[in-house]
Formats: sequence, C-alpha cells, structure tokens
Amino acid sequence: MDLRNVAIIAHVDHGKTTLVDVLLRQSGTFRTNQAVAERALDSGDLERERGITILAKCTSVVWRDTRVNIVDTPGHADFGGEVERVLGMVDGVLVLVDAAEGPMPQTKFVVGKALARGLRPIVVVNKVDRGDARPHEVHDEVFDLFAVLGADDAQLDFPTLFASAREGWAALSPDGPKTDMAPLFDLVVSHVRPPRVDPDGGFAMLATILEYDPYLGRVLTGRIHAGRVRNNDTIKALSREALELEHFRATKLLAFRGLERTAITEASAGDIVAIAGCAEATVADTLCDPAVDRPIAANPIDPPTLAMTFMVNDSPLAGTEGDKVTSRMIRARLEREAEGNVAIRVSDLEGTDAFDVAGRGELQLGVLIETMRREGYELAIGRPRVLYRNDPASGARLEPLEDVLVDVDEAYAGTVVEEIARRRGEMTEMRPSGAGKVRLAFTVPSRGMIGYHGDFLAATRGTGVMYRTFKAYGPSRGPIPGRRTGVLVANADGQAVPYALWNLEERGSLFIAPGEKVYQGMVIGENSRDNDLDVNPLRAKQLTNIRAAGKDENVRLTPPRRLTLEQAIAYIADDELVEVTPKSLRLRKRHLIPHERKRASRATEAG
Repeated sequence: MDLRNVAIIAHVDHGKTTLVDVLLRQSGTFRTNQAVAERALDSGDLERERGITILAKCTSVVWRDTRVNIVDTPGHADFGGEVERVLGMVDGVLVLVDAAEGPMPQTKFVVGKALARGLRPIVVVNKVDRGDARPHEVHDEVFDLFAVLGADDAQLDFPTLFASAREGWAALSPDGPKTDMAPLFDLVVSHVRPPRVDPDGGFAMLATILEYDPYLGRVLTGRIHAGRVRNNDTIKALSREALELEHFRATKLLAFRGLERTAITEASAGDIVAIAGCAEATVADTLCDPAVDRPIAANPIDPPTLAMTFMVNDSPLAGTEGDKVTSRMIRARLEREAEGNVAIRVSDLEGTDAFDVAGRGELQLGVLIETMRREGYELAIGRPRVLYRNDPASGARLEPLEDVLVDVDEAYAGTVVEEIARRRGEMTEMRPSGAGKVRLAFTVPSRGMIGYHGDFLAATRGTGVMYRTFKAYGPSRGPIPGRRTGVLVANADGQAVPYALWNLEERGSLFIAPGEKVYQGMVIGENSRDNDLDVNPLRAKQLTNIRAAGKDENVRLTPPRRLTLEQAIAYIADDELVEVTPKSLRLRKRHLIPHERKRASRATEAG
C-alpha cells in the first residue's frame, strides 16, 4: 500500500483538530453509528478543558489504496519542542489558516520550521463559512508570509483549498461545491511525495515521541528511515553523538490505525510506528539494526527561555492533601518529563530540596505543574524568571524577546500601548482590522510579559485577544517595574474567622474565605498600599453580657478573589511561593517567620 506522511500545522483555534475529526469520519475510519467524542485527538483532560493541543498525536486513514499518516501538532509556541520533533516524521504539511484572522504569529513560527526542512506545503483556508471571512485576501497574506520566511520557488507554488471543517467540505473555491473532503484527500495523495527512504538497508528509525505505558513500559514513536523491523528483533540504540546506549528486544510493534494503536508483526521503511522494549533510549536517539553504526541526524531544539524553581512543600499544611511530597518523588517525575519533552530542562539546586525547571514559557510550565498536582504531587513553586545569555562577540547581556500580536477594540488600544511600553515593549505595527478593532504588533522582553495576560483582559474588558511567540535573543532593555501593591500576610495558624476577614476587607482584597485553614506567613490577600502587612485572620468578636437594643450585625463579606494557577505564578514576588496541592492553591512567603523575612530582605539589599 502507498504511504503519505503529513502534519497539520496551524495557529491555536484555527480548526486543525476538528479537521482531523472530519477526515477520520469521511475516510470510513469510524462506523456510521459509532459514538466518538468531538475533537477526538485532543484526548487529555487539560487539552479538552483549555481547548488546545498540547501533545503531538498520530493517526492514519486509508484513501483509495493509500495510507495517509496524519500528525496533529500543537499550535502554541510554548510546545514548539513537540512541533520541531514531529516535522522530522513527515514529508508534507497542511497549513491551516482561519479565513478571517489570516496567518498569525504561531502560524509563522511553525511554518518557518517546516519550510526550513524543505517540506512542500498545502494551504487550507478554513472557516470560509464565517460572516467576516475574507478568503482571497488571506490567501495573498499566506503567500507573503511564505516569501518573508524564505520559501523557495517550489514551496511558493503551493496548492490552495478553501474549506469549512465544521461543515465537512473542501473545494477549489470558497463557493464550493460544498460536498465533502475528497478534494483534500486527493490533493494530499498527489502533492505530498512518498517517503524518501531506503527499503533495502539496515533498519533505522529516529525516535521522535516518548510515552510511558503501564503494561509496555517506555514506548518510542518515529518514522522508519530504512529497512524493516519485526516483532522480537534485537535493536541497538545510538545517541546523537553515535554512542551506543543499549541493546534491547522489540517486545511490541504498534502501528496507528485510525484512533487506535494496533499491534503488528512487521513494519517497513516509511511507516510511522511505536516500539516498546527499551530501557534507556529516548527522544532524538536512533533505534537501528546492531550492524548500523551511524545515527540519523536530529535537528537541534530551540533552547528554553524561562525557568521556575520547583521545591518540596514545607508549609505547616504539607502532606495533608497529596500523597507524593518527597524530593525523591518530585525529582523522578521531573526527570521523566524531561526525557520525553526535549524542550524542558531539569537541574538540581545545590544544598536544597529544590529543582530548576526551564522551559519555553509560562503555559508549558503551567501545564506541567497542573498535570503533577492532578497526579497527587505537592509542590512549592517560585516566581518565573527569564534565562539570559551573553553575546559571544561583545559580552553584552542578551534576553529573550517575543513577538506580541494584539487584536483589541479601538477604545482600549491606547491603554494597551501604554502598558506594554511600561514593560519595555516597542510597537512595530498598528492597523485597523475591521469591525471597530485595531491590530497592534509589538516586540517585548519575555520578562515584561510575565503576568500581563490577566491585566490585559481586565484592561480590555475581556474583549481583547493576544498572541505571543518567541522571536530571538536581543540586548537587555533595562529594569521593568514589578507589582505595585503589597500583600496581607497571616500572623497565626488556624481557621479564618468571618469577623476578622470583615475587618480586613478595608485593607485590600482577600484571597481566602471564612473557615479556610491558614498559617503564619501565608498570603491571604492583596494590600491596597505598596507595603506588606502582617494581619490576624483568626480574631473573633469580643463577647459581653450586655444585650444590644437593636439586632446583631450580620457579617457580609465580599467573595474572595480566586487566582488560577497561571495567575498565581505570575502574581507572586521574588520572596513568595505558590503552594500547589491536588486540592488547593495557596500563596505564601518564602520565609514564614517575620524576623527571618526581615533578615533575608536585608541580605538581598546588601547583596
């Protein structure tokens, strides 16, 4: 059977996972009456809750005697490590673009990677059924984007289809015929080249995705570059530097058939398969026949730009909600994550039960923390910080910069420009985008964007949309103002009392409700002034034997301000931590005792 390997790349929410659903249905992969979840490939709980693709996934369909392996890739730049790896498995890409929004920053990021690998794109202008669709203008914008990214003549001569994945059709023009996805299937088969592989050479496969299976152990997925492999064959693992890592037996061969991974006895060059049985091999290693001595070249991955400190939870409430609390458990889990996710780097901090975890951005590290807390881990997390570099030529300090694209109502444009300028951002473009909205483009230091998303939504009354993607390292842009307010810090252990919280409301906004457990050093609210304030949330009303003539006062409290995980991580200052447990998120001071905080503050000022 003929083979085609293709990846679908697009910006967040441009419809790629919905498109895969339609292709699976119309190819006959699902029975007519089969119950299948919407966005079937986004199978993780976090992916469904957030509406984004986090992990690359493989599936396949059969169209007129050709098997098409389809890889659904993440659209968010924080998961760029996934994108870069899977592009090595495919021979063509579908570039999916929203017919109203056009190519966005993260489209640019992933398409740039695909064009650099020499992949020939097929452009699908999706959502042409939208009322504000402008399909022909978007087609021209895609051509301009490809030209800017250095596409060659063959890549610029790309075929284009117009589609509505939600309605299940694709055609050569926006007007139809609006029947089915057959034009897209036919175009993939005719335009994407068959895998360029060596069917007669010794078996060789580049490991691209690492997973853990409770029954099979480590499972490595990749495309076979040469030869064939059979169940129970002896396989050698080579590192990128050609070092021999291990020999193992292929205990299980798995191929992607629809949404299922099916056990097979043999696979040949060009196909995408998963192999179980290894103990040490990981992503970017070469699995091969024992006679092969040269690894398959693996592209370097863009380095991390942001780091956080993960440490053992040492608060008075530690161990009351989670069952995985020791540094040994946390280290093992982080090392396992770093093995499968090449965009994450983990290192020990000497002399402490803490780990430095570096990644692509707040979202990627936030997803890791959320996943760990759902698995039963308790952690304390420090404030995110960017990773600097030194220019090898001049020795100047360089920091990561981001391209930020904002769509906002004209009434709020001035507020956004002013705030991003305060965060050392530079505006590179401003143009109307129709319907009373304006599109703003900025280049901003990554550290200036930490914690801005919540402020941005508040400033635009929830109507603004912001997209960020890593651009490059550039000269440091100087100091950026931090949080403008102090916090309210509990000075005792116990349960918060309504009367005490009622008296504290005039001091600022509260993060806790009556009856919640608190401890000394825990942050329970935001001070209305710029200093930190130690307060007593346990103070009860004094009782007397004098009965009031009028009715006793009822305590009426404003509902507490609840921070999400990302908001909490971005909110804390350098001397604060986020306590993360399976049931709770708490803010706390790094040093719980007041005199220890003063000593640490004096040491910081002296240093």
